[in-house]
Amino acid sequence: MSLNDARPRRVVNGGTSVNYGKEKPRDIVLGRNVHISCHEVTEPDADDEVTGEREAYMASVLARYRKSLLERTKHHLGYPYNLDLDYGALSQLQRFSINNLGDPFIESNYGVHSRQFEVGVLDWFARLWELEKNEYLGYITNCGTEGNLHGILVGREVFPDGILYASCESHYSIFKAARMYRMDCEKVNTLLSGEIDCEDFKAKLSLHKDKPAIINVNIGTTVKGAVDDLDLVIRTLEDTGFAHDRFYIHCDGALFGLMMPFVKLAPKVTFKKPIGSVSVSGHKFVGCPMPCGVQITRLEHINALSRDVEYLASRDATIMGSRNGHAPLFLWYTLNRKGYGGFQKEVQKCLRNAHYLKGRLTSAGIGAMLNELSSTVVFERPQDEEFTRKWQLACQGSIAHVVVMPNITIDKLDDFVDELIERRVVWYGNGKLQSPCVAPDIGEDNCLCVLHK
Repeated sequence: MSLNDARPRRVVNGGTSVNYGKEKPRDIVLGRNVHISCHEVTEPDADDEVTGEREAYMASVLARYRKSLLERTKHHLGYPYNLDLDYGALSQLQRFSINNLGDPFIESNYGVHSRQFEVGVLDWFARLWELEKNEYLGYITNCGTEGNLHGILVGREVFPDGILYASCESHYSIFKAARMYRMDCEKVNTLLSGEIDCEDFKAKLSLHKDKPAIINVNIGTTVKGAVDDLDLVIRTLEDTGFAHDRFYIHCDGALFGLMMPFVKLAPKVTFKKPIGSVSVSGHKFVGCPMPCGVQITRLEHINALSRDVEYLASRDATIMGSRNGHAPLFLWYTLNRKGYGGFQKEVQKCLRNAHYLKGRLTSAGIGAMLNELSSTVVFERPQDEEFTRKWQLACQGSIAHVVVMPNITIDKLDDFVDELIERRVVWYGNGKLQSPCVAPDIGEDNCLCVLHK
């Protein structure tokens, strides 16, 4: 189930009625467009000249939109985006249509590109994951999902008859890839933490020993921030009889793939281990203002996918044709400004603030969980959708989470917890309702319902 699927709502036209809050749920009519709000396009008449009045109207609409963005940014806690942005130096480049077509490492006929910045970013990530320049191919993707689609596609091309294995808490894009590529897919159970259950993984591998394995390993799951044990996954494959030439591992490091290298004693994601590809999102921890990502793959695997494109005078092994040429500029700028030292400080701040948030929640009698290597704090789902929407919380079933990013301050966390405590008095103060039991989701040790206090 995706995070959007888990919002309080009512589905009509044959759907199921689900309502977790007291507020009247929004109606979602399946098969129709649902417009919450709309800025209608009003075209000028054919004989109209551009007037100051029309320009003033558009300026006023954009000013109100900017004000709403500032307000929503103040109350943004549930989704893993770093909103601490400072890219004024790049505004001079916004007037250019920068398009990175084809292979980043091959010059094409199209000259308005940023491939020189893209390659610099890719080299930085290759060093981070311990892969030599002449041993990888990668590119800046248009989003994190594209990185997963590419990694799984390379695995499928290397092993056309392979079976995809992914934990049930993997990002929905992994299962989207299985559908798109018509792959057989085995969903593997997870531990309470959200980490892949390697006992179940071994059992499912044993059912298909005759076919190669393509595995998605999560470096931070979507809801609980759990990190799959890469070393244990590899040992499980080996113990089940899979030699290194019969499996392909893609590591989905959307958020935590760039945080974990800076966590002391955390296990390493490295190409010195038998993995095939790694992807991270650029708009999450890095803080790029547009969706993007980084995908790195072993060069030895990429020939199964790449094709010459005469039209471009280049070679292409990417998913998309046109790629955002501005994204590499933003990533390059951030890597140069912060570097390893800057990222390490930000990671430590995020983890420290995440522990602070968990402590405040449990002190207030609110069940909460924080995985050891994560800045994602999971807790009881709020009882009304108005509060959830205000703080833009991501919810699933009986739990919600806050992802502590570099822009999330202690003051903001205090404001959130203080308001949550006030609202809980309204929800549970009359004694008719009690805080929910979340033990099945986060464990009895983390649940503070009447049964587990």
